[in-house]
Order: sequence, then structure tokens, then C-alpha cells
Amino acid sequence: MKRKILLGSIICLFLDILSKYLIDRFFVVMESKTIINKFLFITKIYNDGASWNILSGNTIILIIITIIFLLFLLIYQKRFKINKRNIISFSMIYGGIIGNLLNRIIYGYVIDFIDIKLGHYNFPVFNLADIFIVLGVLLLLYSIYKKDDENEFNSR
Repeated sequence: MKRKILLGSIICLFLDILSKYLIDRFFVVMESKTIINKFLFITKIYNDGASWNILSGNTIILIIITIIFLLFLLIYQKRFKINKRNIISFSMIYGGIIGNLLNRIIYGYVIDFIDIKLGHYNFPVFNLADIFIVLGVLLLLYSIYKKDDENEFNSR
């Protein structure tokens, strides 16, 4: 399972890094282009906080929290059965977390660019790493619901 998760994580990380590189290279900060009228935009921002700009300006704290969470996840992963859902889940979570962590370590901020507007509400701008993390966590929660976190190894 470890090799498959590593490969999946590398794929997610590559997609995240590539998308952020292209946005950073071809867009100016706060530049916005419409993809789907009145709904989906590409808007380049530099986010020095977490979701909804939580802990803005506290990059070191965010880096420490992220590393602690990664270590916890590496330990917790051993509880899960080996199946496609769990491999995909952990791959997406690790790839996304490492993508945003690298941005914070290298630049001091995360490059966000996916901008969604629902009526008068403008959802916080996010990136592929964020999508990977959210989808991976949802899959992981479903695995817990299905009792895939009760590996026979742990029932001794």
C-alpha cells in the first residue's frame, strides 16, 4: 500500500505544483479571468493564511501544524485496510498537504486561483491541493463509516 500511496501522492503533488506554476507564470496577482460566466473564475491570489484566511500572517505556525498533522496521518494510516478507496484517499491528502506546505516553506504563502461565486456569495479562492485534501478527507470519512479503519492488525 505504501508504494501506491507514494505514487498517488506524487501525481497529486505534480498536478498541484504544475497548476500553481502556470497560474503564477501567466497571471498577475488579483488578475481574474472568467471561465463560466457569473460562476467560475481564475483569480490569482497569494494566501498567507489557511482556509478563509485563518491564521493569516502566521506562516511558521501553519507549517508546524501541517507537519504535526502529516506525522499523525502517517501513524493513523496503518489502521486502515488496504483497498483502492484508502489508497486514493491518503494519496490525495498527502499530495495536497505537501503541495501547500511546500508553497508556505518556499514562498511564505500559498498560490490560490480557483474562484467560485454562488449568487452574491464569493467562496474563498482555493487551489488543486485544497480540492485533493477535501476529497481525500471525505473518502477517509467514508472509509471510517465503512469500518475500513479497523484493520485486523490492530484487533490483536
